[in-house]
Amino acid sequence: MPNDVNIAVIYYSATGNVHRLAEAVAEGAVKAGAHVRVHRVPELAPDTAIDANPDWRAHVDETREVVPEARLDDLAWADAYAFGTPTRFGMVSAQLKQFLDQAGGLWLNGVLTDKPATAFTSSINRHGGQETTLVSLYNLFAHWGSIIVPPGYTDPVLYEAGGNPYGVSWPTGQPAELPDDPTLRAAQYQGQRLADITRRLTPKEESTR
Repeated sequence: MPNDVNIAVIYYSATGNVHRLAEAVAEGAVKAGAHVRVHRVPELAPDTAIDANPDWRAHVDETREVVPEARLDDLAWADAYAFGTPTRFGMVSAQLKQFLDQAGGLWLNGVLTDKPATAFTSSINRHGGQETTLVSLYNLFAHWGSIIVPPGYTDPVLYEAGGNPYGVSWPTGQPAELPDDPTLRAAQYQGQRLADITRRLTPKEESTR
C-alpha cells in the first residue's frame, strides 16, 4: 500500500447485531491495508433493563473483557471514523451520543476536521429508522468538518444487502437474527471504501501510527 491509515470503528450494540457489523467493517478496512481499532462505547443502561433481555445480558457479558471501551484518544489517533449504532426512534442511541458529545474539545481544536467518516446501523424493522439514524450521524460529521463517506451505489454488493446508499443497515426481524452474508459483505465493502478514500486524502507524512 502507498501509505498506512488509521481507522477507528466505534459502536454501541445491545444484543450483538451492530457488533457484528462493526467487525465486518473492520475486516474490510484491514483487508484494504488500514490499521484498525474496534472499540465499543460504555453501556449506560441499568442492570435491571439489561437483565430483562437475555440476549442483551449475554452480549454485554461476552464483550465486556474482549472489546475495549472507546476513548477520546481513539478519535485523535484515527485518520478516519466508522460509527455504528442501533436506531432509537430513528436516531442515535444514547450510549453512542454520550460518547460523541464528549468530543467538543477535539472539535474545538480542529482534531476532527477533514477526517473521512461513515456510519452503519440496525433496527428490528426494515423501515425502522435506519436512514434517519445514519443521516443524524452525518449531521454531526458536518459540524465536525469531516468528509462524509457513504457507500452510495458504488458496488453491486450494496444492492444484495438492501440498497441503502447512506450506510449498511440490518433489519433484525422478530425474533432477532444476526446480519446475513450479503449484509456482512456490504459492511466489509464499506470499511474497504473508507480505507481507500482515506488513503487517497491522507498524505503519507501526515498519517499517524
